[in-house]
Amino acid sequence: MTTRTLVPGPAPLPRPTRLGPGDVLGHGLHGVRTRPLRAVLSALGIAIGIAAIVAVVSIPASSSRALQEQLAALGTNLLHAEPGQRMLGGGEAELPTSSVALVRRIGPVTAAAVTGRTSATVRRTGYVDADETSGLSLLAATPELLQVLNGHLHAGSFLDAANSRFPVVVLGSVAATRLGVREPGRQVWIDGQWFTVAGVLDAMPLAPEIERSVLVGWEVAQARLGFGGHPTTVYVRAEESAVEDVRSVLAATLSPQRPGEVEVTRPSEALVAKRLSESSFSALFLALGGVALLVGGVGVANTMVISVLERRREIGLRRALGATQRQVRGQFLAESVLLSLLGGVVGVLAGVGVTAGYALTQDWPAVLPPLALFGGAGVAALVGAIAGAYPAMRAARLTPTEALA
Repeated sequence: MTTRTLVPGPAPLPRPTRLGPGDVLGHGLHGVRTRPLRAVLSALGIAIGIAAIVAVVSIPASSSRALQEQLAALGTNLLHAEPGQRMLGGGEAELPTSSVALVRRIGPVTAAAVTGRTSATVRRTGYVDADETSGLSLLAATPELLQVLNGHLHAGSFLDAANSRFPVVVLGSVAATRLGVREPGRQVWIDGQWFTVAGVLDAMPLAPEIERSVLVGWEVAQARLGFGGHPTTVYVRAEESAVEDVRSVLAATLSPQRPGEVEVTRPSEALVAKRLSESSFSALFLALGGVALLVGGVGVANTMVISVLERRREIGLRRALGATQRQVRGQFLAESVLLSLLGGVVGVLAGVGVTAGYALTQDWPAVLPPLALFGGAGVAALVGAIAGAYPAMRAARLTPTEALA
């Protein structure tokens, strides 16, 4: 019987340990925790960029919401007509003295009022030079004007059927400030005579020309100020569904023979255009936010490259203990993403704070689009992944002997 001796073969190589997501995250957090100051400084650029992007997206959204609420309160169904240039002979055209009666014949029109420009000047006292008008206009107005414009009184009362025949005035908000009058009862000097202030108006966004005007009654303007009775502006409220229809026939109604001499506008459109022009710098700030984000990404990449150089012995030890290239690459990539995500979260919070603070100063509702909030953090993580890709691959390519040398 033959006896066989069994010779043991080489021991099988151990299989590399598989790291779960929690393990990779833990390794990434370890790198961030061990160098807190560097992590904060690296994340700062990301935070500034994300904060700028969140604020640039959220502030115009807040402005838009405020505009929508403002237009809902003021109404978008206001039209106003003014005389244009004469088609023959030049000069400014005239609207008929019966403008209100003509406009009210249009079925969908719900209310109408007029103002007329006078040549009189307004001053605080007669001792002020006649040329110092403070940029104010003196307008004759009908009592329906306040209702048509959805205006509000800051103090006092508006023109009515009783006081329109007497020397009283109502001041627009800007006119009151320039004349130094905030309460009724004071007097102003108009063409050599005193007029008593009956009321002061609040701001009128849909009629800024009224804010810079002093209003007198139609009758007293004709009797004492040489006003000819021809309106210079006709304000019309129409049913919301028929605004464009009224707009199309308003000029022909006021001037059937020469409708081209009447200019019809919709003040709410001008208000929207103004708000759009105020937010025209959004693209610039968005670009600046992108530059800050790019700089932050470069900072993160630089930090990760230096981290790889400083931690060569750690990388070599892990490789010698069986860590694969994929595991080392995942560790440094996770660290880069976490670093950027930290900056992204801080940036989102800063952007929310800036938006809320600015909206509060402007008396706007603070609107924070979810896309800006979650998108900001997502963009930060993406920047971290891109910035950490090269350092992570560089760390993974190091062999144990090279790293420990």
